Amino acid sequence: SIASADMDSNQLEAFLTAQTKKQGGITSDQAAVIAKFWKNHRTKIHESLINRSRWDNVLKSMNWRVDLKSQSRHIDQINTPVAIVEMELGKSGQ
Repeated sequence: SIASADMDSNQLEAFLTAQTKKQGGITSDQAAVIAKFWKNHRTKIHESLINRSRWDNVLKSMNWRVDLKSQSRHIDQINTPVAIVEMELGKSGQ
């Protein structure tokens, strides 16, 4: 919960206080150790979660355009915009 929310010091303190007050929760000593660990390794943990959530592919290029219908069997379909998007994906680092 702490890592996925990327908690700042105030959020962390409130969360750990709530955990110590829960039945079967953590002790205040455990909360202190967790807080110290999070403060020392927050950036590394956050970057690791971001890297694990990425796909292997990256967006290499993207082209798009908007077309309008100029002819149709039904008058209400004329000038209806249609977006066309072309994306090229590639492996990360290539």
